[in-house]
Amino acid sequence: MDFNNLIEFLKALNSNNSKEWMDANRKWYKEVRSEFVEWLDHMNVTLAGIDEEYYDTPGKKGINRINNNLMFHPNKPIYKDHFGAGLDKRPFTGDFYVEIGIERCIMAGGFWRPDSTTLKSIRDAIDYDGDELQKIIDRKSFKKVFGGLYEDSKLIKAPKGFSNTHQHIELLRNKTFAVAHEFSTNEVFMDNFDRKVIDVYRKMLPFRRYLNKAVSVA
Repeated sequence: MDFNNLIEFLKALNSNNSKEWMDANRKWYKEVRSEFVEWLDHMNVTLAGIDEEYYDTPGKKGINRINNNLMFHPNKPIYKDHFGAGLDKRPFTGDFYVEIGIERCIMAGGFWRPDSTTLKSIRDAIDYDGDELQKIIDRKSFKKVFGGLYEDSKLIKAPKGFSNTHQHIELLRNKTFAVAHEFSTNEVFMDNFDRKVIDVYRKMLPFRRYLNKAVSVA
């Protein structure tokens, strides 16, 4: 896809973040959104070809709205400075998130501050088999791509029902179980960008599968 067109649109929108500007440039927005959806469709087919458990997620189903949620964040601009989407979006699991923005491009996955029921399921899985998760995040290839778990606030003490002396207490204290890899915007324009997305997806897969198994209702 022509990511140059997408980035130029986002730059212009960011400089004129108003409904009036968007209404005047609706044709441009629809063109860029359509191109992004087509790229998502391409990645959807590509990722399904390398992962037998992949959940079919067409671009129109995966793409997020470009409007910010002003009900919960009234001080944010009307529109986002990026296009975002979720792929491999099986219900009640953590998807593979893609964000293309002005300053950066992010590939992420897992659970960002999940609800209490989901969080308890993840912690129960760690209590039962935390060694497996620790082994995944300790791999050199994993650390090279993601560094470690996404940095977020943690509990000061052990969560309810767990001991402060638990062998995996550092994992249990997390409120967020997610990882992210950041690209520069320039990398998006390179011929091998799709291959980089695929590589990040592959490296993240064991982590996401561990979490998705933990929260599975099956």
